[in-house]
Amino acid sequence: MSAETAKCRLYVISPESIDPAGFPDDLAAALDAGDVACFQLRLKEVDDDTVRRAIDRLLPIAVARDVAFILNDRPDLAKETGCDGVHLGQGNEFCTVTRKLLGPDRIIGIASHGSRHLAIEAAEAGADYVSFGPFYDSLIKPDEPLADPELLGWWNEIMTVPSVAIGGLTPDNCAPIVAAGADFIAAISAIWHGPSTPAEAVAAFNRAIADATR
Repeated sequence: MSAETAKCRLYVISPESIDPAGFPDDLAAALDAGDVACFQLRLKEVDDDTVRRAIDRLLPIAVARDVAFILNDRPDLAKETGCDGVHLGQGNEFCTVTRKLLGPDRIIGIASHGSRHLAIEAAEAGADYVSFGPFYDSLIKPDEPLADPELLGWWNEIMTVPSVAIGGLTPDNCAPIVAAGADFIAAISAIWHGPSTPAEAVAAFNRAIADATR
């Protein structure tokens, strides 16, 4: 995962539960519909074997399309199953431990919410990216306070570690966040629970990102 160019890219996150039969086809269609940098598998309240089975089905889809496959919260399973990296909540000591577990080549992302202090600590602990958000009301985390888009420009001025903007983002509202300096735009609900198909949503995000960066 890199932000070597100025182009903002899309970061697709799974819903918290998936249909084992239909989701692989939906994911393949979504990843084929436009530029996607990363896919994060974010399954909540399921057992480890369910996560492993999902990775077995979905990881090859991402690999075939050169999309980084990130696992939410579980560095142990990420290492076991060959995922490209892991996304962690707050906790920079955990980031250090995870780096020792995963080694230097796998991706570690850290959620910083709206905190400059947490983001700097995450970068200093070795994170490969930090996420900021939510920037708009989010169905996934409705009680989170909103982050200030100015964080993204400030971050770019002082750090080279990429930023991921997350929270309530849609093709219709992401342009100001892209313009503010996000390296990646992350989306969940707008992809999987929006008015269009996942593939159509990915295509719409790519058009919106392209328009915002012209």
